[in-house]
Amino acid sequence: MLKKKICLLGSYGVGKTSLVARFVHSMFDDKYHTTVGVKIDKKVLTLEGEELTLMLWDMAGEEDGAPVKLNQVKDASGYLLVIDGTRAKTLEVARSIQQRVEAEIGARPFLALINKADLRETWEIPDSTWTELTDSGWTLLETSAKSGQHVEEAFFALSKRILQAPAEEDEND
Repeated sequence: MLKKKICLLGSYGVGKTSLVARFVHSMFDDKYHTTVGVKIDKKVLTLEGEELTLMLWDMAGEEDGAPVKLNQVKDASGYLLVIDGTRAKTLEVARSIQQRVEAEIGARPFLALINKADLRETWEIPDSTWTELTDSGWTLLETSAKSGQHVEEAFFALSKRILQAPAEEDEND
């Protein structure tokens, strides 16, 4: 059985913990839970006839003056970059994280999740910005931890990318 580490990265309050809870436990809690450090969950799935264990590292959100600890990301097979569509600043944080990961660790398979799709009418980020990101090579999915919209698809899509990525020395296999 393959074992892969996936990190959830982004600003504080974007819904990383809620996305993991929806994917692993099929539940949603309206209460905000601050992640201190990292919270690790596990989910086994079958992808292309093969069992795959995902080790999901829900990382503390990045705040001003407290950047994501990239040393915890370096052995990840891939990551989900979570953006809150209702807060434009979270997109800038996501861009910064992605650039730092690529510069300091190297390219890793990732997807950008624009979370809180259930609140789409209150989004601060225009569709033209999403088009620019897609044109620059980012793969975006609109998700909602509350409704479950595209949550499972996001984890499966990233897992598929990880399995298709060129083989590297991966301690997670």
